[in-house]
Amino acid sequence: MSTHTFKHVDYLWDKAHAQSLKDDQVALFLYRSNLLGADLRITNYGGGNTSCKTIERDPLTNEYVEVMWIKGSGGDIGTLTRKGIAGLYTKRLRDLKNVYQGLDDEDRMVGLFNHCIYDLESRAPSIDTPLHGLLPFKHIDHLHPDALIAIAASANSKEITREIWGDTMGWVGWQRPGFDLGLQLEKCYEQQPGIRGIVLESHGLFTWADDAHECYLNSLEVIEQASLYIEEKSQSKNYHFGGKRVDALNGAERKLLAAQLMPLLRGLCSTENQMIGHFDDSDVVLEFVNSFDLDRLAPLGTSCPDHFLRTKIQPLVLPLDQDENLEDTTALLEKLRPSFERYKKEYVNYYNSHKNEHSPNIRDTSPVILLYTGVGLFSFAKNKQTARVASEFYINAINVMRGAEAISTYTALPRQEAFDIEYWLLEEAKLQRMPKEKILSRKIAFVTGAAGGIGKAICDKLIEEGAHVVFADLSEERLQAMKDDYSADIMTTICCDVTKTEAIDKAYKSACLYFGGIDIVVHSAGLAISKTLEDHTLEDWDILQNVLVKAQFELAQKAAGLMKIQGLGGDIISIASKNGVVSGPNNIGYGTAKAAQQHMTRLLAAELGKAQIRVNVVNPDGVIIGSKIWEGEWAEGRAKAYGVAVEDLPAHYAKRNLMSQIIYPADIADGVFALVGVLKKSTGNMINVDGGMPQAFVR
Repeated sequence: MSTHTFKHVDYLWDKAHAQSLKDDQVALFLYRSNLLGADLRITNYGGGNTSCKTIERDPLTNEYVEVMWIKGSGGDIGTLTRKGIAGLYTKRLRDLKNVYQGLDDEDRMVGLFNHCIYDLESRAPSIDTPLHGLLPFKHIDHLHPDALIAIAASANSKEITREIWGDTMGWVGWQRPGFDLGLQLEKCYEQQPGIRGIVLESHGLFTWADDAHECYLNSLEVIEQASLYIEEKSQSKNYHFGGKRVDALNGAERKLLAAQLMPLLRGLCSTENQMIGHFDDSDVVLEFVNSFDLDRLAPLGTSCPDHFLRTKIQPLVLPLDQDENLEDTTALLEKLRPSFERYKKEYVNYYNSHKNEHSPNIRDTSPVILLYTGVGLFSFAKNKQTARVASEFYINAINVMRGAEAISTYTALPRQEAFDIEYWLLEEAKLQRMPKEKILSRKIAFVTGAAGGIGKAICDKLIEEGAHVVFADLSEERLQAMKDDYSADIMTTICCDVTKTEAIDKAYKSACLYFGGIDIVVHSAGLAISKTLEDHTLEDWDILQNVLVKAQFELAQKAAGLMKIQGLGGDIISIASKNGVVSGPNNIGYGTAKAAQQHMTRLLAAELGKAQIRVNVVNPDGVIIGSKIWEGEWAEGRAKAYGVAVEDLPAHYAKRNLMSQIIYPADIADGVFALVGVLKKSTGNMINVDGGMPQAFVR
């Protein structure tokens, strides 16, 4: 497929596929964008911008006009589609030069972009729109490759640019994105008409061509040249970041320590808004956090706007040793809390020192990036995707610092410049356009029996309402089949035998490592045995008690400990049964276990209320369709007990409730959601989801 070989970037262009798009320049532009966005060395999620210009028929004049198609505000070039772009009249955009009144006019100019719209289905035009529109090329890439930003963030960036590319690349000094920066790019090209691109100080790269493939190739070649230059300079050094100050723990130790620490860190990062976590201990992270230069470089902050908008201006280096005693959470909190308080105070000072009368209100003051020497990088944000992307961006920043230090000296943006971008009214407007968060957004749920009918329905409902969900089940095969249902940023699967103490402990640690903690535990794992007293064995009794009762106790015990460490409250829900309230035939072991689950819930609610941990029960009845426990002997046993055929059980159960309704797994999921998402001041309760069974009325 490839006829081009690069060492530091991947050539992904498929000639045959591109040929099939040759008559649609916008499709080629989207194809080029997706290829560039697929490589995190070229640009990160949501970073960079791409465009193309085409000739279209004006619906108002019927004349042919040039239209520029560009990634819309807040989009991602790696996943860009036609719905995510804006189409503008190029001439109208360029005519805005006639009304532009200087740097104080930048915000007004963004509003005027809307008067240049050609395609009425356009997304909001990006702030980078004039940077593309004032250049004459049909295809333009604006990217943030680590290698280019390392050069752009070096103390002598202009000289290095000239050393690498001679007269073939332009260079423009730092300036906040906007209309005037577009004018600077236009001026740079007019003064050096033979250049193939422009390096933007502390920002990134512009490259172009009049053909989509040539533009793609130009971008790769420029990035490759920068990467090779840095590689050559780096070879003269035996170490980076001043050398290794400490050795990293081994991989298993790092992950165990991180899993134990994350709930506590999550609580400290969630004093203003609840956060979701992510952990990274890749080699590039460890090289940085274990180095002598960590204390010098980390406070400088990042240089590229795309980096610090997602990572905050600087990280928090945790004041912890590698051999820290994590069991004593009280002592650990006493050690950590002052550094968090200091970070938040410094952020408030940063805001107050640089704000102006038009600045938006201060945002959450907690750190986003936390660095732990010998262990790795923690990131916390409103959801897993945002936390993961913040981590990726900080890794980009580490790469930039590494490259800049190898060829020169790393320089960060001046604090006022950084603040003006972070609290830019246009950036605030972008944040305000974000969809409203769902009810369970920022919550982490752990659901046992998640591969069963009721368990899966509960997981689906919690995700629908915004939660991050851990699917825990005994069946690895069924869990594997569910992995394609949702993004890995929303769900993860864990094989867990709830009858084993060590399995529950391991599953919780995995959940904490993946998402940062646990807010909701739903014990839906179960089985049912329907036998007469004479036929019931001790083995039957033990398995029912272990899966339903003992597991509930251990799940609640460990969950309560984690929730108390987080300090965010929580929910524990047990899926019990009408059979715990109502006596029925051939049901001694199952009914007793369900009754034990129900009363344990009352006891837990009474004990955990002060910690704002709510404990409740959902009692299903007759969930036959879609429920795994009704496959096989249980269904046969209940059919025999009631004197009906197995296939007639749904109708039989429906007839006996007041509403004559068949109960589905989704109905049980609604009951769970009511308790965790709506009835936020209810604990110690049982909700019957049975269509109305008078003998099961609990009050």
